[in-house]
Amino acid sequence: MTIEIKHQLGLGVIHDDALNIRTTVFVGEQGVSLADEMNNPLTEKKALHIVAYVNDQPAATARVIEENTGVWHVQRVATLYDMRGQGLGSQLFDYIESLAPIYHIHTLDLGAQIQARKFYDQLNFHTYGSEFFEAGIAHIGMKKELK
Repeated sequence: MTIEIKHQLGLGVIHDDALNIRTTVFVGEQGVSLADEMNNPLTEKKALHIVAYVNDQPAATARVIEENTGVWHVQRVATLYDMRGQGLGSQLFDYIESLAPIYHIHTLDLGAQIQARKFYDQLNFHTYGSEFFEAGIAHIGMKKELK
C-alpha cells in the first residue's frame, strides 16, 4: 500500500478529490444535505485542502482555514469507509502539523463530531466549550497547541 498526501490552496484537482470523499462520507453515509456540505463556496476557494491517496486513489481528506492569526480551523475531516482503521486520519494530522510552521500556525482548532472525539483525544487535542450541533450532528470544540 503506497500512501501519498498532497495539498492545494483553493480549487483544483485536489479539491475535487476532497469534495468527492466529503460527499461520499458526509452526504452519503451521514445524511448531511449537500447544501450544508457546500454551504460557502468562498470558504472552498480560500481553504487549504489536504488529501491522502492510497495507491493513487483518494482515500481521506481534511481542509484548513486560518480564521485567526496563527490558528488553523480544521474542517471536513473524512476517510472513505473501506480505508478506515489504517491510520490515514493520523497521517493527515501529522501532515497538517508539518505544514503549520510554514504558514506560521501555532494552534489547531476544530469542531469534532462526538463519535470521533476519542480519535482527537489520541492526537492530543483538548475539549473546550459546550456540545453543539452542526448539520444535525453533535460536535464539541477541540484545540491543540503546536510546539
